[in-house]
Amino acid sequence: MVTWPWQRDRTAARTLKVRSRGDFGDVSRVDFAELAPAIDTFLGQAAYLQLGFFETLSALIAPTPELSHKESLSRAAGAALLKHRELVEVIRERGDDPLDLMLPFREPLDAFRRATHGARPLETMLSVHITAGMLDDFYVALSASYGATGDRVARILGQDDDRQALVAIIAQAIASDEEWKSLLALWGRRLVGDTLLIARGALRPQTLDAAEERKVEPVFTDLLGAHSRRMAAMDLDA
Repeated sequence: MVTWPWQRDRTAARTLKVRSRGDFGDVSRVDFAELAPAIDTFLGQAAYLQLGFFETLSALIAPTPELSHKESLSRAAGAALLKHRELVEVIRERGDDPLDLMLPFREPLDAFRRATHGARPLETMLSVHITAGMLDDFYVALSASYGATGDRVARILGQDDDRQALVAIIAQAIASDEEWKSLLALWGRRLVGDTLLIARGALRPQTLDAAEERKVEPVFTDLLGAHSRRMAAMDLDA
């Protein structure tokens, strides 16, 4: 079993809660008992995730032949880069080195990106849309644990992600070839497990007892509900 970097230090307790509907998302409010990671872990991982989404989307631009698709990819990549830069600014304003905070997550999150990188560009577009959506939601939920800094992070992650153009590309492909529908639906289901492992690994305890599992369950139920809505919006079964 992998020991995540943030699971080695349990000296600083945090309270994890999901914000009420209408604050920063559509998740119901649930209070967790001291499960959230230290704020350095929260910021470092969130910043590196956005950098990874930018890198993945940028890599798709060159091999994409259609100019309109290139432009859509560049907008989505730019939105991820903007979030990354703003999270880095939060880290710097706290007096920390962004590279120091992100470095512990480079190996596990790069492995996650490799595991969710599709064999075809459409699969990879779907990967970013689904994994970024789920993890942005999760980090907004975590943000309630960190006061004003968490509020600022939630606002950053709640900015326009410019991924609807990617959804349009996927929908166009499905409309032109029905085989894409079953392939992408299967791929979307596969993404869920890997993404939930990243979310679960961000929590402080390496293992949860029965009471802690009950506290965590509503958050992951919300994540899965939002995932199902994203898939349904593309006419894909979650």
